[in-house]
Amino acid sequence: MKNIDAFILFSQPDQAKRTVEELRQSALINNIFLLSPEEITSVIEGCEKIVIDNLQSTQIIKRIAQKSTTPYTLIYLKPTVLKPGYFALERMVHIADDTQAGMVYADYYAVTNGEKKNNPLIEYQVGSLRDDFNFGSLLLYNTTALKNATMRMRENYLYAGLYDLRLKVSQKYPVVHINEYLYTEIEEDTRASGQKIFDYVDPKNRQVQIEMEQACTQHLKDVGAFLEPAFEKIEFNRGDFEYEASVIIPVRNRIKTIRDAISSVLMQKADFPFNLIVVDNHSTDGTTEAIDSFKNDERLIHIVPERDDLGIGGCWNMGVHPTKCGKFDGQLDSDDVYSGE
Repeated sequence: MKNIDAFILFSQPDQAKRTVEELRQSALINNIFLLSPEEITSVIEGCEKIVIDNLQSTQIIKRIAQKSTTPYTLIYLKPTVLKPGYFALERMVHIADDTQAGMVYADYYAVTNGEKKNNPLIEYQVGSLRDDFNFGSLLLYNTTALKNATMRMRENYLYAGLYDLRLKVSQKYPVVHINEYLYTEIEEDTRASGQKIFDYVDPKNRQVQIEMEQACTQHLKDVGAFLEPAFEKIEFNRGDFEYEASVIIPVRNRIKTIRDAISSVLMQKADFPFNLIVVDNHSTDGTTEAIDSFKNDERLIHIVPERDDLGIGGCWNMGVHPTKCGKFDGQLDSDDVYSGE
């Protein structure tokens, strides 16, 4: 039975042709759709071409859902050659059937310049919200789940469509990891990524970040996990502080750097009173003596805890509790310095 409609990138026709040949070896494949940039004019016989400008957009996700007519929809996210393992697609379908999954994904191999590397993936959980969670490049969706998810999409994202799809599918169906190596990505185009069409958009791009945040926020609201940003108003005038600010340095055995760190704090110029609290966690390399060399500066408070079970967090807590701790506190690592004054 032909259970799968497949959608693959068609930005590198030679590699896509090999992927089509590989997919057609499975009796499960019904139709193969080529997701192609407008400037690619070539075609592959027997495949339908869909012109797209960005695989990550909501518009394209909805188009895929509209085109798919089989029980399962396969999406391959890379232009590199895909080589499914022996009966790999059958395995993915069987597991999707047995688990009633909305989406399944599997471990994979990657071959670049003839070198083969294993890429094991981790289990998806309810709280796996990262937009860069690694599912690999081959995703098998239950088409009913896919169509249901697209019907619930309220926003038209340019970059967060695929992320939004995953979140909405996970609201109604399991997302299942197959702990088996079921396919291989074969990289035959090793040019710099900037020279390739359809490279992933830089995740540091501000618009990408905004869309990912919007999609995640809506997901949290949908599942009842969103916390309203309600905060208690801070009364800055409450309390009596001798110092407006304190810099806290937790330290243990940093003889080579602690002097520079302390000096960089004490040389700062400000129009408010500030001090430096150094919590010395029982150093044994001369750090204690190095700190003491600044004892003539009354802004320096040197604390050696009586306890011997404090880590860096415990030292930080000890630093913020003295009566001479300022209204505002900042931490400086013992091997860092402030630049300038």
